Amino acid sequence: MRALAAAVALLVVGPSLAFAQFRAVRAELTPIIESEAHPGGKARAALLVRLPETLHVQSNAPRDASLIPTVLTITPPDGVRVSELVFPKAKDLEQAGQSQPLAVFENEFAIGVALEVAAGTKAGTVDLPGELRYQACDDKLCYAPVTSPVRWTVTVAPPDSRLTRSRPDIFDRIAFGSGSAPVVATTLPVTKPATSGGDDGLAQLRDFTVVASTGGYRSVDDFLTFIKNAESGVKEVGWFEGRGPLAILLLVFLGGLALNLTPCVLPMIPINLAIIGAGAKAGSRSRGFVLGAVYGAAMALVYGVLGVIVITTASTFGTINASPWFNLGIAIVFVVLALAMFDVLTIDFSRFAGSAGASGSGRGSIALAFGMGAIAALLAGACVAPVVIQVVLFSSDLYSKGTVLALGLPFLLGIGMAVPWPIAGAGLTALPKPGAWMVRVKQAFGVFILATAAYYGYLSYGLFADRWVDAKEVASSVEEKLKAGWHASLAEGLDVAMREQKPVLLDMWATWCKNCVVMDRTTLADPAVTKALEGYVKIKYQAEQLDEHPARTVVERVKAVGLPTYAILRPTVTFSPQPKATSSK
Repeated sequence: MRALAAAVALLVVGPSLAFAQFRAVRAELTPIIESEAHPGGKARAALLVRLPETLHVQSNAPRDASLIPTVLTITPPDGVRVSELVFPKAKDLEQAGQSQPLAVFENEFAIGVALEVAAGTKAGTVDLPGELRYQACDDKLCYAPVTSPVRWTVTVAPPDSRLTRSRPDIFDRIAFGSGSAPVVATTLPVTKPATSGGDDGLAQLRDFTVVASTGGYRSVDDFLTFIKNAESGVKEVGWFEGRGPLAILLLVFLGGLALNLTPCVLPMIPINLAIIGAGAKAGSRSRGFVLGAVYGAAMALVYGVLGVIVITTASTFGTINASPWFNLGIAIVFVVLALAMFDVLTIDFSRFAGSAGASGSGRGSIALAFGMGAIAALLAGACVAPVVIQVVLFSSDLYSKGTVLALGLPFLLGIGMAVPWPIAGAGLTALPKPGAWMVRVKQAFGVFILATAAYYGYLSYGLFADRWVDAKEVASSVEEKLKAGWHASLAEGLDVAMREQKPVLLDMWATWCKNCVVMDRTTLADPAVTKALEGYVKIKYQAEQLDEHPARTVVERVKAVGLPTYAILRPTVTFSPQPKATSSK
């Protein structure tokens, strides 16, 4: 149910997350110990990895060096040694666009670990920590790499105790003794910039102010405007900045009320009232009021619930919005609705009134009114998105700072939108007279819906085009920037900026980020942009895992949503060189 709610919510908030390219698919990891171990003896462990059925991961030794391998890193404690690490046999996978088959592990596999316990180790339990780095892929798309922690607990039994074996089904299919050597480190396709992904430089960020940040693909003009506004101190002020609590509540409520005047809502008011049986069809003002109130309450509930889901699971929406199939589905829905506006198709929800509980007299039902209100809230998403996005972003910021009541702001927005409906249901006793003007309104509305369909279709096309990201291409693009004077190390770049008191352009990228390459080859290569950045210290910060340390710290500092992200920073303190030591005679 939560997944369904998240999916339909994107009809409202999807445009705000269009540039969030990252998606991390995590596997279910189950560490298993075959049996206890005696001091001076051996033990065997396994890591069972499970992914959804349609996914796979690259093997520990992919044929293409640009692909991210599956790597198990183990840090054994004193008294325990990893003598062997056994990966399963890789499967050849033929894929379009690849010159040779990929060596992959299927959605469920086990990695064997052979252990040796030193003689003299005391009886008890010993923790064996590690981490698995992998990248989940389907037949057409590879998702962001993931590094997940794992921990085994090895029991060291007294020398004279009897050992009991567990899970033979797992250990019988692991080829121990095949000579595999333990892998203790991971290697990224790009090695030089990888240093910027470390902890170095995080402390220095405190000495810099984030002047401005932006993300996703930006044209030359947009990027130049971004730089100019940052240099001149021009900042886009949010609707809620500098306002008190009562003013914020009133602004949110009035914003919801104003949503009824948008092109997606206003022309449909008499039509929707007729469908649910309110207005002239209600039979009485009281019943029309109730039906209108239920219709409005459904709209308020949809915006409130989906707003809360967006605030509490923002990464989930980045995931869903990155699906080209989902955006294509939205485009198809809007095309169908547009055809209905031009009378090419006939969509008549009123025929379901009987099954929804409407009486034979034509009066609407509570269930029908509620259902239609929920549907209308979703279909109006294209028009109301700017207001909803502002409220959700502001609520997310308050919620991240510990203000739980911020979760109620999307509900308040929905209530504001719901207020006119019971009044319209009770007071609209006659529908407007039919005429040519109604046809023109429908057609104008159809053109607007077609434009919305084109927007989502364009998003889908772009996502389909970006499904394959060549890590070598990304690496090559980054190397070109480094040769042009960019810094790969965050610490090094910030140190230079502090010494020279220069502003910083921080460019956050990853090997799976298609738009990172596009920006490097287009906007950032433009002579006007190059000239505008002449006085800047430019840093390429590799952020493979946006939701893990240390990248997460930088993400939070610059308020990044996806990749690429660009932030302009300025030193907040004056560089003071350390005095040179003098020798006394």
